[in-house]
Amino acid sequence: MLDISNLSRRFGGPGSRIVLDRISLSLPPGSYVAVVGESGVGKSTLLNLVAGLDRPDQGRVVVDGIDLTTLDDEAMTRWRREHLGFVFQAFHVLPHLDLLANVALPLWLQGRRGREADAAAAAMLDAVGLGGRTHGWPAELSGGELQRVAIARALVHRPRLVLADEPTGNLDPARASGILALLREHVLSAGAIGILVTHSLEAAGTADRVLKLHADRLEPLS
Repeated sequence: MLDISNLSRRFGGPGSRIVLDRISLSLPPGSYVAVVGESGVGKSTLLNLVAGLDRPDQGRVVVDGIDLTTLDDEAMTRWRREHLGFVFQAFHVLPHLDLLANVALPLWLQGRRGREADAAAAAMLDAVGLGGRTHGWPAELSGGELQRVAIARALVHRPRLVLADEPTGNLDPARASGILALLREHVLSAGAIGILVTHSLEAAGTADRVLKLHADRLEPLS
């Protein structure tokens, strides 16, 4: 269960800009929702707050009874390792690791190394269409291929919470369709919770619900 209540975030000092103002949302396991909205409205900020990568000025983020806003940095890092898959808009693929190692990294951080971890990472690379590139390097890849590596890494440890920030922004339509199906399949089969942030109404349409973000509310897209 994900329960976001009265979540607020402002940036700057005196005369600061309010980005999010008392946003609330509750999602049960198996929920897959898309969040759309104008540029700068706070979609990425919302994901960062839910992931504990940023701290709210007000409000709570509770996942399976754990209030993430009360955790210190070390506890928050441990929680992310175990339960979160985050597809970053900027990829964050590590250049000094080959593709297999990049995807296996969440498993390694959980202490799961060896053949089982390698096999799981290889299977995820195959699922995103990069099965023949396991020992390739990030510098050899296009932006769309890096995006697919990032998606494989986010799903390899079967997280309970999946957050995806424009996951198909660098993909051609055929690849985008496959990736969106993969994200949806993971959420449903794992009984996870997925939040997809996107500018694409076509991508948003693959989710079970589409919500529009305003500074002070989330509402169903009309």
